[in-house]
Amino acid sequence: MSQTESLDQDPVFQLKGSMLAITVLELARNDLEGLDRQLAAKVAQAPNFFSNAPLVLALDKLPASEGSVDLPGLMRVCRQHGLRTLAIRASRIEDIAAAIAVDLPVLPPSGARERPLDPPESEVKKAPEKPPEPTVKPTRIITSPVRGGQQIYAQGGDLVVVSSVSPGAELLADGNIHVYGPMRGRALAGVKGDTKARIFCQQLSAELISIAGQYKVSEDLRRDPLWGSGVQVSLSGDVLNITRL
Repeated sequence: MSQTESLDQDPVFQLKGSMLAITVLELARNDLEGLDRQLAAKVAQAPNFFSNAPLVLALDKLPASEGSVDLPGLMRVCRQHGLRTLAIRASRIEDIAAAIAVDLPVLPPSGARERPLDPPESEVKKAPEKPPEPTVKPTRIITSPVRGGQQIYAQGGDLVVVSSVSPGAELLADGNIHVYGPMRGRALAGVKGDTKARIFCQQLSAELISIAGQYKVSEDLRRDPLWGSGVQVSLSGDVLNITRL
């Protein structure tokens, strides 16, 4: 079997188009070399196919066994072939953190209104399946101080810390985050796209706060008049609102 035949039978990705004419590149495997080869083959078939095309990198279908994605490297590979990355779509914590680190917007996982750009001739229309009801898990409660270097994640629910959070510590929750003490680390609520999630803390001194991928870092927070006070943080559109408790 030739290398080309092997790539066709075991694709690294699928290209999908959206109603807004933004290309969605959906990764099935964490293989930058294979992706580079297959994108090069696409460009060889149609040189203008990717000319400065806006792109959403969809990482939400990658299995956990694939390991961490080199997001800057992935963006470079896409850029070499004319694709300009606007955002990522992700559900894994490490992918969301990598996107925040390079100031890249994070979209919640969604397969709605997408279609393959190269559909098979025998494509069969299927009725859309009703999405499963979200599983709500009990609130995770932490009673001891969260020290620098620690990462605590409340999957499927809220996170409550009844002590202090040191610089370098990281709190993540699918729902809300409550900190009943000084908050000096990073707090990321609604990490799977819940825009209604909120962050509550008795003393805002955080390195970073984020809700559903929208974030502010300490340089921005220090300019807020409520820095060091008890606050709640909510999301309105793509703007984080900080108000007094």
